[in-house]
Amino acid sequence: MPVIKILPHPEYCPAGTEITAPAGTSICEALLENHINIEHACDMSCACTTCHVIVRQGLNSLNDAEEEEEDLLDRAWGLEPQSRLSCQTILAQQDLVVEIPKYTINHAKENH
Repeated sequence: MPVIKILPHPEYCPAGTEITAPAGTSICEALLENHINIEHACDMSCACTTCHVIVRQGLNSLNDAEEEEEDLLDRAWGLEPQSRLSCQTILAQQDLVVEIPKYTINHAKENH
């Protein structure tokens, strides 16, 4: 199983952590299953940008972003070339380093 290293985030993971998840799982699902409660206002349907992450290492091992995801990412806060929507990004066998941006464009949390 690939290891996902999550860089420190003041709210979701203050000290940073490492988790494992089976290949074929989305990054969002892996985070949520490991009690890292990243926002996902659209219930992982690729309709918002609240689950935006930046893949610092391992990006090339992941599935390609589809046009719908790329269009949504244009609205994400802190967009970088390695940005992905974690709900659409499927793990392969390679380890990753992921950063959760400090902010989202969401004005109110959904408390999933």
